[in-house]
Amino acid sequence: MQQVEIRVRGQIDRDWSDWFGGLAIAHTMQGETVLAGSIRDQAELRGMLFRLTDLGLDLVSLDTSPRIAGYSRRIQEEVMDGKKKE
Repeated sequence: MQQVEIRVRGQIDRDWSDWFGGLAIAHTMQGETVLAGSIRDQAELRGMLFRLTDLGLDLVSLDTSPRIAGYSRRIQEEVMDGKKKE
């Protein structure tokens, strides 16, 4: 498994998490959406990028470096905490 953080311009509803392989979805103050979590392999990553393209969203950044592992976990925890409150 590999950690990934994908940033796109625009907003994706958090309910779409399953469609993106269970990645956590968070929004920034700059109007971007951050998808973060674990992926199996490069094929799964390419599939997610194709889905984003199909939605007409512009890719801002893609990070698969080891330094994002902690950040990805924090985003996932924040999303899970938000779901518990709803």
